[in-house]
Amino acid sequence: MNPTPSLPDLAAKAAQLDAEDPLAAYRERFAGSPGLVAYLDGNSLGRPLKATRDRLAGFVDEVWAARLIRAWDEGWMDAPTELGDTIGRVCLGAAAGQTVVADSTTVLLYKLARAAAGARPGRAEIVADTENFPTDRFVLEGIAAERGLTIRWITPDPALGVRPDDVAAVVSERTALVLVSHVAFKSAYIADLPAITRIAHDAGALVLWDLCHSVGAVPVELDAHGVDLAVGCTYKYLNGGPGAPAFGYVARGLQDELRQPVQGWMGAADPFAMGPAYEPAAGIRRFISGTPPVVGMLPMRDMLELIDEAGMAAVRAKSVALTEFVVEAADEHLVPLGVRVASPRDAAVRGGHVMLEHPAFREVTARLWQRGVVPDFRPPAGMRLGLSPLSTSFTEVADGLALVAAELRAHG
Repeated sequence: MNPTPSLPDLAAKAAQLDAEDPLAAYRERFAGSPGLVAYLDGNSLGRPLKATRDRLAGFVDEVWAARLIRAWDEGWMDAPTELGDTIGRVCLGAAAGQTVVADSTTVLLYKLARAAAGARPGRAEIVADTENFPTDRFVLEGIAAERGLTIRWITPDPALGVRPDDVAAVVSERTALVLVSHVAFKSAYIADLPAITRIAHDAGALVLWDLCHSVGAVPVELDAHGVDLAVGCTYKYLNGGPGAPAFGYVARGLQDELRQPVQGWMGAADPFAMGPAYEPAAGIRRFISGTPPVVGMLPMRDMLELIDEAGMAAVRAKSVALTEFVVEAADEHLVPLGVRVASPRDAAVRGGHVMLEHPAFREVTARLWQRGVVPDFRPPAGMRLGLSPLSTSFTEVADGLALVAAELRAHG
């Protein structure tokens, strides 16, 4: 492997920022990755914690083997709501009893969007945007086909995202549901959650927020802003591991109004009654369908403890500092090589990642992976740098950007 090139001024600034970083010590709590120069994809899959290795190993002997099915009565049955309450308190600004961990993001999106559409009879439209993540769009297309609904598509500026005026222009008395991502998965634009929620409510519609690129990186206040519904994944900034279950938020006042479309035994009032007909459980528990993914919930507990210890305000401050560092470095070292910064320059409306664009980035990203630098590529020409605040150093980012510049120069 070729030695890692350096941009001396950038490396010096990174070293200074690392020395001043109040969260620097947290990096030591993450498991190492042999051969890694820079991990710049924390918004796709978070790095595992050392504590998680011990938790998973201990679970096999101390809980699974030791207690067997008795463990269902000793915590497993309550894990979806107990862990949901923790996510709500630490990351979402949500009081207890409104968040549940279950299923995948796609399944929970379907369940909550389908329930919301059914809760507004006589309204035949759903509002969504063409720049949203494919799952969101595909799920809504399926629901629209099932129920004979029309999707009113917003086509936002790809460098930004959905803005309040975009939503106001298409909602009406025909709108049942508005679905928006809080942080755009490409540009990292942070949508105006309070304003868009108000606009949807003024039209009599419900609003569902996708928090996949927000939770654990950008503070969210769901209760304070009257949000109806939210869904997010836990394998990005919550470091739950590949395939970790998602979470769903349903505001307390809506829980009895919405009908769960995937009626499974674990969401029933008495799962072990094995009765002839479905009767929903009280509260948020009714939105569970099948057996809780107990093993899949274990890793995120360690990361939630870490975020709780550091505090979301400090995590967000580090996230802003990291993305500012990338934007400034890109302007100085990458823009002269033909790179375009495709994320908002205002940190107040930029999430935890930065999108850079260059026609050669598909090939460059593949070569970077071979050299131990791991961003991700998003068609047609985007390199996305996802910077998980508690596991990422400024020096790591500087080393990665130096290799990006070197590969671009080699590409010509």
